[in-house]
Amino acid sequence: MTAPKRKKARANGEGTIYQRNDGRWEAAGYVLAADGSRKRVRVYGTTRREAADKLTEKIADSNRGLPVASADSTVGDYLTYWLNGVAVHRLRENTHTRYATCVRLHLTPGLGAKKIARLTAKDVRTFLDRLRSTCQCCTQNLDAGPKRCCAIGECCQKHLSPSTVTYVHSVLKSALEHAVREDDLPRNVARNVKTITPRPRRFRPLTTAEARRFLDAARADRLHTLYELALRTGLRKGELLGLQWEDLDLTTGTATIRRSLQRTRTGGLAHLPTKTRASDRRIALPDECIHSLKGHKDRQDKDRETAGPDWKGTGLVFTTPTGGPLDPANLTRRFRGFLDRAGLRHIRFHDLRHSTATLLLEQGVDLIVIKELLGHAHIGVTAGVYAHVRLRLQRQAIDTLGDVLGPTDDDPRDPPAASVVR
Repeated sequence: MTAPKRKKARANGEGTIYQRNDGRWEAAGYVLAADGSRKRVRVYGTTRREAADKLTEKIADSNRGLPVASADSTVGDYLTYWLNGVAVHRLRENTHTRYATCVRLHLTPGLGAKKIARLTAKDVRTFLDRLRSTCQCCTQNLDAGPKRCCAIGECCQKHLSPSTVTYVHSVLKSALEHAVREDDLPRNVARNVKTITPRPRRFRPLTTAEARRFLDAARADRLHTLYELALRTGLRKGELLGLQWEDLDLTTGTATIRRSLQRTRTGGLAHLPTKTRASDRRIALPDECIHSLKGHKDRQDKDRETAGPDWKGTGLVFTTPTGGPLDPANLTRRFRGFLDRAGLRHIRFHDLRHSTATLLLEQGVDLIVIKELLGHAHIGVTAGVYAHVRLRLQRQAIDTLGDVLGPTDDDPRDPPAASVVR
């Protein structure tokens, strides 16, 4: 009788590899986790070799001292790993800060103790339902001071908005999607949870009459050219503040948008790439803006002479009196003050951009032209944001057709007149 062939012993540290009931191969071993401890990690593959190679790669990273996400980790540990090891390299700093705040305030308190491998769609749905119905003032102890609702035991019912709940859900989906791509999880359970799409933020763009009043009042303001450029071109606040004279060609009447001035938590005021690849664009300047920019250049030259050696020389189009960059927050405050002095309706600075698109749509400008002017990544964004305008234009078109097809005294038995349809 022939003795059964013994399986080759695995090398120390190779881990465990076996075939699952669903046909896939699973490999498991111990690696350095995000919290500094050693935890068991699982990876998956369609073949034994694929699973073994993935596990070998993770063990090698662990041996080099790099934390590795583990399916046996808690959701909180995995989110920490994802924020600090993955998202930080892929997101703009301000976006990463918002993600981190979302994780700290909502995801970690609500799901952080749950094992990520055991997280279910029901867990996620229950968490989101609880997030909608729980007073955040009480949960986060925001009113801990004397005579505040948390201190006296009275709930103020301060709930998260639907858009914030949707944002929390999207951050969780992004983190789990990365776990799926790295084969740490077999599926993204957060994608199986459907949330109610929040209604888009309602805004009241300037009407034609209000826009004229706005431009008339702006002529007396030091930032007249900035306000006019914002309303006539729809540029974002950061794009306006990051605009440099070398980006303008006042002879041909064009502007190249290639950067945005933003305040970041670590770097202060910084020039960053535009919001999306589509935002990096070249636009035509209206004649009125070209004239205003030439006058603005002359005034800036006088400011340079007045400042003398204190002039900073940033090359920016819109600056402080000494040539330094304008802080976006300061511009917002100045804009509010301008509206008050001019007796104009209060709007956000970003509503100037909405006003540009709305006024263009009402004049019958094609949606694709507006998309390119605004620098939207997809035309669906443009169409979605300004759906209310398109519906109003549809109503006008239908009413016009109704006038044409209104009651008539013609005998219905008369044959229709011949016509040529092209």
